[in-house]
Parts: sequence; structure tokens; C-alpha cells
Amino acid sequence: MPRIWAVSEKPSLPCLDCQLLRPNSDIRYLGKEDAGAPVTKDENTFMSQDTRALPEKSLQRSAKVVYILEKKHSRAATGFLKLLADKNSELFRKYALFSPSDHRVPRIYVPLKDCPQDFVTRPKDYANTLFICRIVDWKEDSNFALGQLAKSLGQAGEIEPETEGILTEYGVDFSDFSSEVLECLPQDLPWTIPPEEFSKRRDLRKDCVFTIDPSTARDLDDALSCKPVADGNFEVGVHIADVSYFVPEGSSLDKVAAERATSVYLVQKVVPMLPRLLCEELCSLNPMTDKLTFSVIWTLTPKGKILSEWFGQTVIRSCTKLSYEHAQSMIEGPTRKIPEEELPPVSPEHTSEEVHRAVLNLHRIAKELRQQRFVDGALRLDQLKLAFTLDHETGLPQGCHIYEYRDSNKLVEEFMLLANMAVARKIHCAFPERALLRRHPPPQTKMLNDLVEFCDQMGLPMDFSSAGALNKSLMETFGDDKYSLARKEVLTNMCSRPMQMALYFCSGVLQDQAQFRHYALNVPLYTHFTSPIRRFADVLVHRLLAATLGYRELQDVEPEALQKQADHCNDRRMASKRVQELSTSLFFAILVKESGPLESEAMVMGVLSQAFDVLVLRYGVQKRIYCNALPLQSYRFQKVGKKPELTLVWEPEDAEQGPAQQVVSIFSLVEVVLRAEATALKYSAILKRPGTEGLLDWQDEQGGGDLAEEQD
Repeated sequence: MPRIWAVSEKPSLPCLDCQLLRPNSDIRYLGKEDAGAPVTKDENTFMSQDTRALPEKSLQRSAKVVYILEKKHSRAATGFLKLLADKNSELFRKYALFSPSDHRVPRIYVPLKDCPQDFVTRPKDYANTLFICRIVDWKEDSNFALGQLAKSLGQAGEIEPETEGILTEYGVDFSDFSSEVLECLPQDLPWTIPPEEFSKRRDLRKDCVFTIDPSTARDLDDALSCKPVADGNFEVGVHIADVSYFVPEGSSLDKVAAERATSVYLVQKVVPMLPRLLCEELCSLNPMTDKLTFSVIWTLTPKGKILSEWFGQTVIRSCTKLSYEHAQSMIEGPTRKIPEEELPPVSPEHTSEEVHRAVLNLHRIAKELRQQRFVDGALRLDQLKLAFTLDHETGLPQGCHIYEYRDSNKLVEEFMLLANMAVARKIHCAFPERALLRRHPPPQTKMLNDLVEFCDQMGLPMDFSSAGALNKSLMETFGDDKYSLARKEVLTNMCSRPMQMALYFCSGVLQDQAQFRHYALNVPLYTHFTSPIRRFADVLVHRLLAATLGYRELQDVEPEALQKQADHCNDRRMASKRVQELSTSLFFAILVKESGPLESEAMVMGVLSQAFDVLVLRYGVQKRIYCNALPLQSYRFQKVGKKPELTLVWEPEDAEQGPAQQVVSIFSLVEVVLRAEATALKYSAILKRPGTEGLLDWQDEQGGGDLAEEQD
């Protein structure tokens, strides 16, 4: 007998595998061991037979949605308007058909009165116009929802209409902050730190403190300091903007920040969590101005061993704003005197040489910390990540490259991780039932088992028994030649699929402390403390730390209420991540259209009976190539042992040539061409005919993005 659920609706967006649920929706689900397994027609037929003799794990269970407890999906969709096909129907005279761009959202009937006045007589004029529609009802006996047309965005394929559609679909609030919210900000500008704050805080304004960020960053959350002490050790500080000072609990500003929960980073702009006066001025740790901070200061040995640890509210005065490129040049030229014109201004109290020495010391300690983390069983899955150069006038992408993750990035990452782990231990010790922490569940069992089976079939000696074992396998299985590096990229991509998202949670809600663990970092306790300008979870953690240290009283919040805030932060973070991915996809599709066709080497990731999937190495995108789109005489699918393989027989280019044969299997290195299609933002990958002289060198542009947003 099927179980009956009253379910809280899971967000169909951004969750890629969910659909919009409604009462009386059927849900099929498998046993725990088979969670995530695809269900085919044959399996459905099989399941309709007598199931009494089947093992428990083979049963496909089903359920029915009986009630929506909480509406999380925005009910908004972007798409296109069409006339109904049957001109003689009653519906034709009342409704138009809205076709969402996202195929997971149902098609929607919208009243003709919502449509442009001349839509019925001139429908082709609107064929390329992007609209926003909101679902208002979905009858259980209909495949079509009912909706209201909310807005005409503009022409499909253009950056701003497409971006507004993405933000709206995912419920991102990109409106201006209200006057009520802005009234919560300091009104007497320029603002200066009140004299009484200096007596409450440790004064670090004379210390050599500096920021390291992307060159375009304007919201500077974190700063670093490092000074040698007499016994050969170092005093290292992580100094984080004290955002909670400017965001009074319960204020209108607090409420809107809690609702937004995160800044959203698009290719061309940022939708901030906080008003720009805070993000870019009052809180941002801009150089040569006094700033309120929350600091963690350690005494560390040169090997990174913690000898002492201090937490407290501070005042700093950053002496310079370094970019990652500046810090990298210091790391790569340890003895080089870098000319002043190559560096940003440094405050008169300090010198560029002093900053250079501090960066080098931090780099050496960071290398030790990083090495020890991986010895202790941490995992890092680096994936190719695109960065764009934009035309200053048109905003269109001029080019793109794979973002390179270098030693300067790793330096900052290590100390942010160290601070986050230290704060997690501190707040959990003080408030074991009310600490806001971050956990990373282990990989999904079914998907991981599939990956283990795949690696066995491919003869890859991968160890998936733990995060550390997987990391070691990825480091040791592959060489450093071009083909090995490409195989590593593909396998890293595959390894990321079973990984789950890290989640905020309240420590008092989970009973089993083993569930607190962070899989990728392989640590028992972790939180987010280092980015309060762009993450509301960090603001909550700052308040907890302040209460821990006696700076303030902790409000009497039940664990369940804090968990609800954590859930909302998780939802908004997931939406933000998906919006960022869609923004990248939008700009890349426009680049293909404006600058294409684009050529690249690609490596085959999967082989089907009539198509195969590739990772395009120069750009880090995945595409499916269909055999019927290629000029082939024939193609044949077979399994060689357990390995799938396609044999392609190409049409000869001229009468004197015979047909060329090409075998495509997993890890085959091929050349592809990315070419724009007639439909807006669509592009396809076409396999280049074999025999082309010379393979393209994707390594010149190779770097590493990372899964830090999911893993940390």
C-alpha cells in the first residue's frame, strides 16, 4: 500500500532534480540503497507485476502529495507566449499558452487580457519576447497550470532581460532598499568610529594589516596580519568586518538582510545582501581608514601549530589593498624588490617591504597548514571555472579564460578555514544547543557506488572509502602529461556529482554529533565566520561569538527557530549558486554567438547508444554530441568488455577518399567546435572530422576553479 505524505514542498528551483509539487502529485521513490536511481519504462512495467517475491531494496515505492506545508518556489517562470493550437476551442478565445524556458515548470494558460493588446493579431511580433509569468493555480485534473502574465522583459538572448528573468525565477530580491531600511544606517556622513568603541576593543591600528582580494572586489570582508615574535614563532591575525555592529538585531535592516541571506554574484554585477553604504564603505575594510573588526589571533609555529588563540572585537587600519595578482608576484619573487608602480599605495606607517615579508611568512605557514589538512584527510575537488572580460561600453563578453587558482588564493583560503574552524569550536563549546554550524554530509550512496563501479570498469585504482582516500587517489593516479591532466579533470567532474551540498544547521536540532562532521574538510565542527558582508549566516555567528565573549547577551532563541533561519540560508545559498551558474552560462552562450565558432579539445565523459558527452577543456563546459548531427555514413554502439564504445564511420569529404572511421570511448580526446544555433542562447558542440592536423593546447588556459562554495 503506498504511503501518504504531507510534504513540505521542496524547491523545484534551484533543485535540479525536483518538480513543482501539488496535492495529488505522485511521487515514486526507491529503497535507501537505490535513492537517485533512474526509472525506465521497462522498470515501470516490471514493478507493476507481483512484487511480493522481490527483495526490499528493489521495490519502487510510491506516495501521493496531500498538502503543501510551505511554499518555497517563487511560482515565477520566464518563457514565451504562443496562441493555442486549436482556434475553434473555447480556450482559444480566453487564453494564450505560456511556454516556460525551464522544462521542469508546466506550461501555463494565461488570460488574453494579460497579454499585449495586439498579441492575438500579431503573435509573431512577440515570438522572441521574454515574459515573466506567475503560476496562480494548477488543477489536479489538468496538465496545464493557470497563471498571470507579470511582465515583459525584452528580447530573448539579451543580457539584461535574461538576467532579470533568472533573478525573478529564483526569487532573488534585486529591488532597491526601502527608505525604512536605509534609515537604519548612520545618517551623519562621513561616519567615524565613536570614541567609546576604542575602549571596548583591542586597538590594532598600528599593526601591519592588509587585505588580499580579487582586483575588482569592493566588499572587503577580511584582512590578514603576520608579525614575527621573539621566539621564532608568528602572531597571525584574521580580521573580519564587524557587520553586526551596523545591523541591530530586530531592525528593518536586519530583517531584509535575513530575508536576502546572501549576496548574489553575477558575471556583470552583484546583488548585495546589504545596502552599498555598508558593503562598500562602512563595513568594507578599505585601506588607510579605521574599521571595526572581529579578530581571531593565534601564535603559530612556522609549521602552523597553534600555540595560543585569542578572539575579540578590534579596530584595524589596513595599510594596503592587495589583489591576488599583487600577492602572487610577492610569492613568486621572494627576494625581488617590487617597484612601487607595480603595487597599490601603502600607508606611510608601513613599507611595501614589510607587507612583502608578511605575505611570504603567511605563504610559508599556509603551505604547512594545507599540507597537514590533506594529511589529516581533507578533500578538494578543483573544477574548471570560467572568468570573462567584458566590453566597457556594451557589457558584452569579449573573451573568457579559465580562472587560475594560485598560491595567493590558497594562502587566503587556509587562514579563512582556520578562523572558521576556531570559531566553530568556540561557539559550540559555549552554546552546545544553539550554535549555528555548517556540516557537509557524505556523498550520496547510490551515485558513489555507480562511480566506484565505473572506475573498476575503467581500470582506475580509485579509493572512495573516505574524503582523504579519494583526494590521495586523485593526486596519485594521474601523471602530469596533457592526456593525464585531462583525464583528471573529467574524473574530478564525475567525483563532484555524488557530493552533497554543505548545510547550515543548529547544533541543538541534530542529536547525533557524528552528523555535525564536515566530509570534505574532515573536521568535526565547522562554521562560516569570515564573510558577514555577503552571508547572513556569518552575521548570526558573529552575534553568537560576541555572546560567547561577553560583549552582548544572547537572545533567547529556541533551537528550532535558529534551524528555520539556517534552512532559509541554505535555500537562498542554493538559489544563489544556481543563479551564478546560469549567469555564467548566459554570458558564455552570448560569447559563442558573438565570437564563435569556438574550437577546443574535449574529453569524452560518457558514451550512449546514439550520442556521447564531452567536457570541453578550454572552457570547462559539458556538451552532448549527437551522432545524427554529424556527417556520418553509419555508427555502431557496442560494449567492449564493460566499456561502452561508439564507432563512427564518416562520409568521405570527396570522391577519391574512403570513409574515415573513428572510435569514441570514455577518456577519448577529441576536437570539437562550439557553434551558435538560431534559437537564442543555444549552441551546439560538433565533433571535428578525424585527421585534423594538430590538437589545440587547452593547457595554456588551464587553471582551477573550486568547489569551495559547496565544500567549505
